[in-house]
Amino acid sequence: MKKYCGFFLLLFTIFGQAQQLRLEDIMKGDEFIGHQPSNHRWSIDGQTVLFDWNPNNEIGNSTYFWNTSLKTPQKVTASNPVYDVDFMPTQKEYDVVYYTNQGVLYAYTQSTKKTKKIIQSADRISAVQRSTHPDILFFQQNRNLYQFNTKDFSMVMLTNFKSGKENKAKAEAEDSFLKDQQKELFQFVRDEAKADDWYAAQSKSKKEKFPKEIFYDKSAVEQVKASPDGKFVTFRLSDYPTETPTNVENFITDDGFTQSDKARAKVSTANFSKHKFGIFNVAKDTTYYVSFAHLTGIKDAPKYYQDYENLKDKSDYETAIVMMSPVYSQDGKNAVLEIRSQDNKHRWIVQLDVALGTITELEHQHDEAWIGGPGIPGYSFSGGTLGFIDHSTIYFQSEATGFSHLYTYNLNTKKKEALTKGNWEVREVTLSNDKKSFYITTTTTHSGNRSFYKLDITSKKMTGILTKDGNYEVEVSPDEKTLLVRYSYKNKPWELYVGANKPNAELKQITFSTTAEFKKYNWKTPEVITFKAEDGTTVYARLYQPKVENKNKAAVIFVHGAGYLQNAHNYWSTYHREYMFHNLLTDLGYTVLDIDYRASDGYGRDFRTGIYRHMGGKDLSDQLDGKNYLVQNLGIDANRVGMYGGSYGGFITLMALLTKPGEFKAGAALRSVTDWAHYNHGYTANILNFPETDPDAYKKSSPIYFANNLQDKLVMLHGMVDDNVQFQDIVRLTQRFIELGKKDWDLAVFPVEAHGFKRTYSWVDEYRRILNLFNENLLEK
Repeated sequence: MKKYCGFFLLLFTIFGQAQQLRLEDIMKGDEFIGHQPSNHRWSIDGQTVLFDWNPNNEIGNSTYFWNTSLKTPQKVTASNPVYDVDFMPTQKEYDVVYYTNQGVLYAYTQSTKKTKKIIQSADRISAVQRSTHPDILFFQQNRNLYQFNTKDFSMVMLTNFKSGKENKAKAEAEDSFLKDQQKELFQFVRDEAKADDWYAAQSKSKKEKFPKEIFYDKSAVEQVKASPDGKFVTFRLSDYPTETPTNVENFITDDGFTQSDKARAKVSTANFSKHKFGIFNVAKDTTYYVSFAHLTGIKDAPKYYQDYENLKDKSDYETAIVMMSPVYSQDGKNAVLEIRSQDNKHRWIVQLDVALGTITELEHQHDEAWIGGPGIPGYSFSGGTLGFIDHSTIYFQSEATGFSHLYTYNLNTKKKEALTKGNWEVREVTLSNDKKSFYITTTTTHSGNRSFYKLDITSKKMTGILTKDGNYEVEVSPDEKTLLVRYSYKNKPWELYVGANKPNAELKQITFSTTAEFKKYNWKTPEVITFKAEDGTTVYARLYQPKVENKNKAAVIFVHGAGYLQNAHNYWSTYHREYMFHNLLTDLGYTVLDIDYRASDGYGRDFRTGIYRHMGGKDLSDQLDGKNYLVQNLGIDANRVGMYGGSYGGFITLMALLTKPGEFKAGAALRSVTDWAHYNHGYTANILNFPETDPDAYKKSSPIYFANNLQDKLVMLHGMVDDNVQFQDIVRLTQRFIELGKKDWDLAVFPVEAHGFKRTYSWVDEYRRILNLFNENLLEK
């Protein structure tokens, strides 16, 4: 083995590029590449840009700023301050804007550029809202909502939430015989009672009136929000179940004792919560609750129930729902509300009459798999794209055509209209200041691009502004004259640029983040290719090819994580260590294929939901079809193909080796799910429903049930303090292998690492094992 490694290193020296890649360098990640800017934004006056950055490789990011008077960005410090409040663009029409910092209310005057502390108390202030009246603010403090007048500094309590149950006034209990006797016999007792009654009446007449109490018992009070005119307050009362947490054991601690931390619960129908949507009428001092019982489909059992004898005739089904906070028109006269089912198969948009506490259904989106896509979060407790263009027209996104597009709905005419269409997606949406157009980020030019357009609402004409290959993350200045852009390409990490808001404007680069060490290597530009899956679906992938003279006819297939994520694109990958590792592999003669398998992001509804009720189905067959592409088109030896991936990628690697033995010579499974019944609720329930109601989906999707099929070389790698895919997952599969007498497997554990590794030495150790696995099993000897 030592002789073999020496020969291998010699070949690498001969055929490698001028700058050789070393695991010890590339596994440093951003320390080797350079820390790229993030969280870019405009100051309220639109003259300065702010962003988070770490150009000096400090422990963490700091806030930097840049404007046209500066040659290079400067760090924000106490002696070099810059006004920075993220939500401020929502107040850009005001000279004086209000914000909170660490629970303290501040005012900033744009014309004078001065900041003033308004309210500081032990009780934190949060959730500042502007009213339709320019002098009135709303904010939250201790769960309650307050109205604050910025001119005379008066403050009025709008809500009066109280813990515990409501103790309604009870009629005084009947007097006992002895009490009646005392009143009858003694004048003193009668005089004292009369005095008590008089003082009580006086106290009641002088008592300050507070809003009527809203008792929430043990519920959580959430999403408290005032209507723009301050006449109504909406809120959500939520009853969350007592979940059984999991435990994560820390073995490397500062005191030498192990430490057990509580972590997320496992997927289960027991995790359903109950919610009530309430409205408090400020003037009438009354509280009432909205009924959602008549929403379309709310009592329709899911179709998969028909596969189970104990469920198919269920007649009393009603899906659990959760309500988002209402969105108001600018004049405050109209309100719309988004509701999601907790099985994530329904999304409703309704018009809310706050005075009557009634709803009118406007839009019902339903998917037997799960609701999701750009502008429609896949998590049922998150709201999607929803807002007002004018006082009576709303906009939202829908996958009605199979791709997420932008729609409008007029509350008066009841007319729904599509603003965009085609086999591409609308990724981001921002309404212009004049409300006549949208700025949208789309995949029109290529599924792997993020292009920036201006969309005229009336004509529906799209004008391309930034449309070259790559990803443009754009923040438009408050006056809409300038663009602040974070841009990257396949082999070029993220940097910040500024330019005029017009088509094909020249962009000026303002950050230079990459290190000298990173620039020494000639980084490859992987080709984004397509191939046909067995069912005819077009599948995208990144292809890394070695030099012809260096090609060894062995290949590695990389499986990205997260499931619903895109990696076969034209911009800098979040998998930057893997990108650099793939460059290293191609220098060694390997061909690397990185597939956007079924369920990956960026390809529409059907692609996204292609794994419903069977993980390890079409997503795995896409890997096999990718292998066939390599064999049939690129001369790869079918017996010398390996696979690796982390998280969902680790899961697919396990499913490949355990359900398709002999297809892959070797596999490395990192931080892998081995049994979906042990994973978290929010992610798993979308795809496989629930273990209690759809056990067949869990059984055919979990590698642990196929452990007996292992025959190819497998290396498993897992962090012991992983609070996402927990260490117990890999321990359970390991025990199965032991009990079944399996031999071709190894397990490497990393005692201080969680799901995403942080320490370079752990990354190096992990990828050295992966590289050795491929070298020992895929190369000719």
